[in-house]
Amino acid sequence: MQQTEDMDPAVIIANEQQLAERAVRAVLALLNDRATVPFIARYRKEATGGLDEVQIRSIEERQRYLAELGERRATILASIDKQGQLTDALRTAIARCTTKNELEDLYQPFKPKRRTRGQVARERGLLPLAERILAQPSAGNPMGDAQQYVAKGKDVPDSQTALQGAMDIIAEEVADRADLRSATRDVFRKQGLLTCKVIKKALKERPEDSAKFEQYFDFSEPVARIPAHRILAIRRGVQEGILRAKLEIQDDTGLIRRAERSMGLNPRSPYAKPMAEAITDGFRRLLTSSASNDVDGEVKTEADGSALQIFGDNLRNLLLAAPLGQRPVLGIDPGYRTGCKCVALDETGALLEHVTVYPTSGDRKAQEAEKILVALIARHKPAAIAVGNGTAGRETEGFVRRLCNEHKYQDVWVVSVNEAGASVYSASETARREFPDLDLTVRGAISIGRRLQDPLAELVKIEPQAIGVGQYQHDVAQAQLTRKLGEVVESCVNHVGVELNTASAPLLAHVSGLGGSLAERIVSHRQQKGPFRSRKELLKVSGLGPRTFEQAAGFLRIRGGAHPLDASAVHPERYTLVERMAKDLGTTVADLVGQPMLVDRIDLSRYVDAEKGLGEPTLRDILAELKKPGRDPREHFEPVKFRDDVHELTDLRPGMQLEGVVTNVTSFGAFVDVGVHQDGLVHISQLADRFVRDPAEVVKVGDRLQVWVLSVDKQRKRISLSARKNMPNE
Repeated sequence: MQQTEDMDPAVIIANEQQLAERAVRAVLALLNDRATVPFIARYRKEATGGLDEVQIRSIEERQRYLAELGERRATILASIDKQGQLTDALRTAIARCTTKNELEDLYQPFKPKRRTRGQVARERGLLPLAERILAQPSAGNPMGDAQQYVAKGKDVPDSQTALQGAMDIIAEEVADRADLRSATRDVFRKQGLLTCKVIKKALKERPEDSAKFEQYFDFSEPVARIPAHRILAIRRGVQEGILRAKLEIQDDTGLIRRAERSMGLNPRSPYAKPMAEAITDGFRRLLTSSASNDVDGEVKTEADGSALQIFGDNLRNLLLAAPLGQRPVLGIDPGYRTGCKCVALDETGALLEHVTVYPTSGDRKAQEAEKILVALIARHKPAAIAVGNGTAGRETEGFVRRLCNEHKYQDVWVVSVNEAGASVYSASETARREFPDLDLTVRGAISIGRRLQDPLAELVKIEPQAIGVGQYQHDVAQAQLTRKLGEVVESCVNHVGVELNTASAPLLAHVSGLGGSLAERIVSHRQQKGPFRSRKELLKVSGLGPRTFEQAAGFLRIRGGAHPLDASAVHPERYTLVERMAKDLGTTVADLVGQPMLVDRIDLSRYVDAEKGLGEPTLRDILAELKKPGRDPREHFEPVKFRDDVHELTDLRPGMQLEGVVTNVTSFGAFVDVGVHQDGLVHISQLADRFVRDPAEVVKVGDRLQVWVLSVDKQRKRISLSARKNMPNE
């Protein structure tokens, strides 16, 4: 069958997302040609009309959905055709479906079913009686008609059984009607009420779960208004066997009347009564539960989407946190009994030395630790000391601050670093390959130090799920979570760019077009042949061809390389253009790069070339790079300052003002590390002196925040904070 215009993915997506069809077609063509989203967004702006990554990913996601829809459509068409029931009208209706629900509604009457009451009635020869009732004749006797179908050999012993069987067939037809299924789902979406009750027996067996779910023990809320985090919390309670949840509507009268009209009920027909009873039965027994399940699935999908977006935003902000940069650091993984593992790293993150000290194990051990650390600082002259924020973190941080002050190292920053996921990295294959002869805890200290130097380069070595910056991450669809977080990592890595001669294989693996295997080959080539002198030398790496080079080259940097532009985001395909610009100015590319006044003399209009896909958007990007080649887009680093008199939960008092750092943003507020090993919650109502609809509007992961302590629940280890300008009156 020939594809019609209204089935064209480009037309569908352009209409749905209100984008230019030409731009959508260009994106789809590039994606089908295996171009990556970062490459399309950065280097193909003329083709896409300047669509950004978010828009391109949305097109990609919808294309994936439509492809899955197409596969399902083909399966359904083949199934109905095999049954000999595929009419031209049905084929056209199926072809025009743009959602899976629409498609499944049309397939419902033809879907192979388990042995149902209606199917049994058909097998007993009661379909003609059902058709008689459906016809709603103006004369006749239903019970008399039913008598004709009494057949004890077919388990139809009397007319009442025959009539009931016919009504079962009608009930299933009601449940199979696409228009009624759609209308019922719509009512459940708009008017459905999600109710929860506690399962008392489970609570008696597990009283410790009371605090987690107590707000849902007797709970109801319109499903149209319930926020994503409550949906996910309720589902977790259901999965853990603590809650029982149900989605229902308060009044189904209107829907039943609609079903009666749709099925052609004639109140004056003598067959109206069995028809009405069958419709009500079909609606309440079959259609309602089906619609409720469908909407419940939709709500869960939407809640997953919201949670995934929050997780993605948090991860992006964490990965793009301000780096200390290429400066030497000491990294410390704190501990009580096992001591503090300390590592000295050079400006590239290479390990120079490691020691273990015990600053919290008595005065003698503390004095010994001080002597060792002072010597370590003197030898390696770090710009900063990164202290993990886990067990013994605040005590160790305080100890290091004191010795730095006493020994005149005030210019050395002492920074608390979030160590979430460091233990995961320490035990990973990546860490074992990097440091095969080191203990896990030493590897952890290295990771903590490197996180300060460059959060992005270090955190990409850890599965994003292990970093812990989302909400209900184990309750969302895991395949979607993995894909979403992978997209975020890819976006961040290519947004910043990667130093080709120092990047690890895990970092290179996220560069546009590369992947894990090629990243390993690049590192191996670098180790065997020495540093890359130019981007073009990438083509000497085994398995890396022109297509991959096109995708990756612009995101890789070589400082001091053979070509001045190798350290910039200017793509090699535009080197000739820049050389022409320099020649027109009477200078060289080397002298043009990094000279804003000279760059400002370039007349863009002279270089626009539509045939080569070269327009003003790309030209403006090139000029920006020429002014500040290879500029790191991340913010300038500035450490958070915790209060010296606050180390433990017991040190907090209502009314205290503290500085903290945002560690997680959820739909109901933000969690803030104030230096006591337990993050406090700034509820959405306390984030600002105005109404806040979405916490992400005012805070992001990594933000430094001034907060007030509202309350401290020591038993449940909960801290309530406020970020309002003045201490709120409780």
